[in-house]
Order: sequence, then structure tokens, then C-alpha cells
Amino acid sequence: MIHTIDGIQFKQMVLHGAAAITLQKQQINDLNVFPVPDGDTGTNMSLTIGAAAAELRKSEPAAVGQAAAAAAGALLRGARGNSGVILSLLFRGLSKTLKGCDEADGPLLAAAMQEGVAAAYGAVMKPAEGTVLTVSRLAAKRAVEAAAENGDVEFVLSEAVRVGYEVLAQTTDMNPVLKKAGVVDAGGQGYLVILEGMLAALRGEPMPEMDEESAPKQPKADFNAFSAEEITFAFDTVFIVRKNDPDVNLTPLRSYLNSIGDSLVIGEDDEAFKVHVHTNIPGSALNEAQKFGTLELAKIENMRTQAEDLAAGRKVQSTDDLDEVEEQLESGCPEAAPAPEKPCGFLAVCAGEGLAAVFQDLGVDGIISGGQTMNPSTESILKEINRVPARTVFVLPNNKNIIMAAQQCVGLTDKEVIVVPTETIPQGITAMMNVDPELEPQELLKAMTGAIGSVTTAQITYAARNSDFDGFAISEGDYLALLEGKLFGTDRDINALLELLARQAGDKGAEFITLFYGENVTEEQAQAAQALFASHCPDAELSVLPGGQPVYYYIVSIE
Repeated sequence: MIHTIDGIQFKQMVLHGAAAITLQKQQINDLNVFPVPDGDTGTNMSLTIGAAAAELRKSEPAAVGQAAAAAAGALLRGARGNSGVILSLLFRGLSKTLKGCDEADGPLLAAAMQEGVAAAYGAVMKPAEGTVLTVSRLAAKRAVEAAAENGDVEFVLSEAVRVGYEVLAQTTDMNPVLKKAGVVDAGGQGYLVILEGMLAALRGEPMPEMDEESAPKQPKADFNAFSAEEITFAFDTVFIVRKNDPDVNLTPLRSYLNSIGDSLVIGEDDEAFKVHVHTNIPGSALNEAQKFGTLELAKIENMRTQAEDLAAGRKVQSTDDLDEVEEQLESGCPEAAPAPEKPCGFLAVCAGEGLAAVFQDLGVDGIISGGQTMNPSTESILKEINRVPARTVFVLPNNKNIIMAAQQCVGLTDKEVIVVPTETIPQGITAMMNVDPELEPQELLKAMTGAIGSVTTAQITYAARNSDFDGFAISEGDYLALLEGKLFGTDRDINALLELLARQAGDKGAEFITLFYGENVTEEQAQAAQALFASHCPDAELSVLPGGQPVYYYIVSIE
């Protein structure tokens, strides 16, 4: 039996746990009862702990407190979805108890697990039984009991896992929805997969290996193989930054650069780091990098013009020609003044160019790309918050599975962060339509939140899996109609569901109806849907707009 663990062992345990859930994430996703293709539990938890694994790979922490702190910080910033946030809180509690400790024995680990449970319960407004909270609480309770029997870390963790699985099996009976579906709680399953992976590492078992064939490969530009039109990211950007802090965490920079380009490579030592990336906005890449140090050298070349020159047989221009070009250009152009800081700014989460345009027209300062199928992390939300030139930033998650991740940004920045609890796109739009810039922040929050109740949201999507849910026998690929987030109807004919929603809107006396149609819906199909609503709601003011959103064929705002 292993009696104590140090920082290196804790690091290996986290790496092992991350690998375990990555391999099983789809099985965990399949436990989700609601069949809508959303950012599922397994995916969210895997990406969240994956952030901790990536951070720990960059160091060799000797003390367990150091390793736990590094993991907790990365988990917090990488948290995705409600399940990811709860996972990050469980590890934050671990870190709090292990702070300053070189090693941890069984009783200390058990106390740390208890602290993690307290942090998770404290963050959830209405804790529900039969969830990851229940599993983690009773697993930690058993850990404390086991520590009194045997102080070995291995024994304590093995007992926590054993009892955790016993509790997990009972979650089916604790939750009526789980019982009807005949499955256990997905979040609880994910948490135990991670703990079991950590236990396997402690016992010296080999780490699960990913299939290298399925790993993503970074593309590289080949001017002889691609035309200028085929080059997605135009600017080959290379630069060197002198670090402000030898231990600076470059994970946020890596995430940002991956979001704006490809072919990313970052090399670093204690003093500096060098970046290579293909992007369409090299200036943004440089600006972001300067948050981590002082820019020393940069090279930016336009691969599209280089490809055109090569195809035409002309000399390919590069940064080697700068001296010659400089003689032909005027120098000394003043830099643009930074945007003045204003009292309040706004961020909205959405997916689809049309929806983004709507929010921007309403005065939103920034768009966080995400929503269904990919919940943005706390880190990505925080990055956009810091880019808004305002002292107070209102965040509209527009998805109930993103609200908790957004709330974790409070306290991570000098700005005041206010999360408006919008669960749908129509709620977010309605909230923005009720912004009064003359109000103080808390008064404005009250006005925006109060307006949310005036709008009803309907959506049409498809079933990602077979399910027996809320009285509906659902087959994978069925169209699903949702009303206020609840299943309202299912059919193999999307028009039948549109009619069902239109009739409901008519019965409720709707006065304003807006249809946002998705990326897989043609304009003609959207116009036909509008006509159908018009036939059932002849007195309503109807609008149809291209939302461009994935996953949802239609998002309907009804007032």
C-alpha cells in the first residue's frame, strides 16, 4: 500500500485520470438522458481535466500542494459546462487543503476531498440528489471513515472509489428521469472514471494510450500544392516574446492562438518563448502575446500573395525585402489611440454569424463563439471579458450549461463581472433590448433579468441518440421540438413540428415572433416556416432572420 503521495505522484495521477476519461468520454456522453446534441458531460469533463493535464506536463512539482494548485488553476480556467465547473470546484477544494504540503497521507487526502465537496455544493444554487454531487459527497465521506481505519493514501482512495460506484448505481433510483431511462448519472460516472484513473496511477498501472491515428494533425502550407484561394489563414506569423515571469503559464495564449489560426507551434525556455502560427489577424496574435511578456521580434508574411507570385512566376516577396520596401514608404505613422474605457460593456455567447450580427447590432461589445456541442471554457470567457473596454462587463451565456462557467470569471479579473442568467438566445436578445445605459450596474441587471420572463423560446433540433424521454419514444435522427427547454414533440417530418409550435404560439396569443434559421436551412424553407406561423398567428408581427447556428434548425422567439 502507498502511504503518502508527493507532487510528482499527484501529477501522474491527474494525467492518468485525464487519459481515462478521454477514452471513455463517449460512453459517458451516451448516459445523458436528454437526447439533444449539446456539449455533453463526458466531453466537458474530459476537456476540463485535460487543461490540468496540459499544465502539469510543463513542470515537475515536487510538493503535492504545488501540483494540486497547478491542477486547480488550470481546471478553473478550462472548465466547460456545469459538469466541468463542478469538477474544477472539487479539485479547488483539494488544492485548498493541500496548500503548503510537501506530501499527503490518507487522512489529509480525505479531508481535501471533503473540502472539494463543500466547494462544489456551495456553488450550486439548488443541489440535486442523484448527481455528481451525491457521488462525490458519499465517496468523500467514506474516504474520511477509511482514513480512520488505515492511513494509507491508496486504501483511502480505493475505498472512496468503491463506495462511489455503489452510490452511482443508486443514482438511477434517486432521480425519476434517470430511473425511466435506466441509466446512472453521467457526471458521477465521469468523476469516478477520473478517480479510478488516479488510483490506477498510484498502483503503477500503465496509462491508457490514445490512438495516434485519430490524433489531429496540424496542416502546413505548401505553395506548390495550394492555390491562394485554398489558404484559409493568410499570414505566416512568427515572433519572440521575452517573458515577464519565468513560470508564466502559456496555456491561455495557446488556446487563443488555436482559436484564430492553425499550424501553431510554441517553443519556450525560462526567459522567452517563440510562436509560429498561421492566422488572418496577426495583430491580435501579437497583442495577446504581449500579455505574457515583451515583444522582441516579429515576422509576418502574406502566404496568399506569395502563392499568387509563385503561380505567376514572379519573385516571392518576404520579410528579407523589408529594407528595400521601407525606402518607398512613409515612416513615423502614429499609433491608434486605445478605445476609451466606458462604464459598462456586454458579451454574448452564441454560434452563427447571423446571431452574432443581431447581438452586435444591439450593442454587444464582443461575441464568444460557442453554445451547443461546444461549451466555451471559463478561460475563453475571461479572455473576452478582459478585451472589453469597460469597467463592468455583463456576460450573457444564452445557454444554461454555460452560466456556471461564466460565473467562475468573477474574481479572476480586475473588472466587475456580472452574469445575466440567460438560458436561450431569445432571452439574451430580449435582455439586450432592455439595456438602459443610464442605470447603475445592479439596477441594469435587475432590468435585464426582469425582461427575460417576457419571451418564450422554441427550438427545433434532432435526436443524437435513441431515448425514451418524458413520454416520447425517440429514435436517433428524429426531429425534436423544444419549448422552454422541455421536449414538446418529436417527428420524422420537421414541418409537422413547425405546425405544432405555430399552433401553440397562436393559442398563447403571440404578438411578436422571430424565427432564426440555422446553417442547414435554406431561405426558401425559412420563408415557408414563416408562412406557416403566419397562418396560425395572423395578428402577430413576424420576422425571419438567418441565424447561421449549428445543431438547431430553428430558434423561435415568441412574445
